[in-house]
Amino acid sequence: MESIRRQYQQIIEENFEENYQAALKTKDYLEHSSVAYHGRCVRTLQIPKVFTPEVAEKYGEIVTVTYGIFEKVIREYLENPEYRKLFPFSRELEDLILVPRGYDSLLPIARFDIFYNEEDDSFKFCEINTDGTSAMNEDYVLNQALELNPAHQEMKRRYAFSSYELYDSWVQTFLNIYGTYKGRVDHPHVAIVDFLENASITEFEEFQRRFEKAGVSCEICEITEMTYQNHVLYSPSGHPVDAVYRRAVTTDVCAASARIQPFLEAVREQAVCLIGAFCTQIIHNKWLFKLIREEPTLSLLDPLERDFVRKHIPYTNLLDERYCSKEEILAEKDRWLIKPLDSYASRGVYAGCDDTPEQWRKHVEASFNHGYIYQEYCPPYRTKNICFVEDPRCFKEYTNMSGLFVYDGKFSGIYSRLSDGGIISSQYNEKAVASLLLEKTL
Repeated sequence: MESIRRQYQQIIEENFEENYQAALKTKDYLEHSSVAYHGRCVRTLQIPKVFTPEVAEKYGEIVTVTYGIFEKVIREYLENPEYRKLFPFSRELEDLILVPRGYDSLLPIARFDIFYNEEDDSFKFCEINTDGTSAMNEDYVLNQALELNPAHQEMKRRYAFSSYELYDSWVQTFLNIYGTYKGRVDHPHVAIVDFLENASITEFEEFQRRFEKAGVSCEICEITEMTYQNHVLYSPSGHPVDAVYRRAVTTDVCAASARIQPFLEAVREQAVCLIGAFCTQIIHNKWLFKLIREEPTLSLLDPLERDFVRKHIPYTNLLDERYCSKEEILAEKDRWLIKPLDSYASRGVYAGCDDTPEQWRKHVEASFNHGYIYQEYCPPYRTKNICFVEDPRCFKEYTNMSGLFVYDGKFSGIYSRLSDGGIISSQYNEKAVASLLLEKTL
C-alpha cells in the first residue's frame, strides 16, 4: 500500500498547482453535498486510502474473531445475573438490555475502529461503535469526490480500484435479520429513528431511498414524537411501525427517557422489532475494554481469543481513586489518553501526548472520579498526505485509523480517518478520505 501511496504523492508533486486547484473544487463540492450538515463539513486530504486484498482479508479475520468474542460477552450478560453486576449500567438500562430481541442476531451493526500497522500487520483497537454506527455517507460521498482528483484519475490508468457498497448491503442485512423475527409481517414498515436535531439526516435520507428501492416502506422518525397505542408503535405521521432501524444512541435515549416513553414502552412490550436492540450497549460502553481483559470474561474465551484480547485490546481502567493514582497518570502523560466512560464522536477525549503538562493536569483533574476511563495510548501507524486547503500546503505525517463496518458479523467496508495529532476527532483535527480496494494492475 505504501508503494501506491508514494505514486500518488509523486503525481501530486509533479502536478502541484493542478492538484491544488482540484482540492479547492473538492472542498466546495463537499460543502454543497450531503456530508455538510449541522454547521460542519467533512474535511479531506488529497490521497485516498488504498487497501490490498490481503489487508482486506486480514480485516475480515479481525472482524470474525472480534465478533465471536462479543457474542460470548453479550450472551453471558443476558444469561448470568452475577456477570451483569460487573457493568456500570443503571437499573433502567439493564431492564432495556434484557428485553428479548425476537430475532437471531446479537449485534446487527457495528464499526470496529482500529489502529492498523500496514508494515507488520500489528494492530490495536481504538473503540467500538454499535448503536448509532455511522459514516457510510461520508465514504460514499468521498468516493464520488475522487472524480475531481487528478492524481486519482492518473492512478486509475495504472490500477483497477473498487469501493465498498455500504447502503444496499445494510438494507439487505437488516431485512435478513428481520426475516428471523418471531413477529415479522410480509410487508413491514421500517422507521429510521433518532433525535433528529443531532442526526446524520442526509445519511438517513439515503438509507430511506435504499429501503424503498428494495420495495420496503420506510420513513425517518423523530423519536420524541412517536406514539404508542393498543400495542402498536406509530410514527409521527401516524403510520404503524413494524421494524425500527435504531440510530438513537443509548446515552441519548437514557438522558431523554422521560420524553420518549411511548417508544420505550413499545420496546419493553416487544411490540416492535428493534434493530439493534439495547443489548448492543454491552459492547458500545468503554468499560468493556477493562472487563474483557480480566476474569471472568477471559474464562468465556478459547485460547486463541484470550491471546487476541491480550495483544489487541489496550489496557483500560476507571480514572478513579479506587483504581489508580492521579499522580501516576499525571507523571506518565504520554502513556495515556482519557475518555468519557460512555460517549460518542470522540467527545471529551484527550491524549497526553497532545497536551502540555499543564493542560494534561487540567484535563485529568477535571475528569478524575467523574466517569472517565484512562487507556493505554497506542502510537498509531502514520503515512504522508497533504491538505491543500490548510497552510502550509505540504506533505506531512498523519495518524491512520480504519473503521471496520460490521453487518451482522460480516466485514462490510472501511471508514478511513487521519489526523496530524495524537487523537482522531471531528471536534479537533480529523480528516476523512475515500477507502478503495485494489483490484489489479492494468
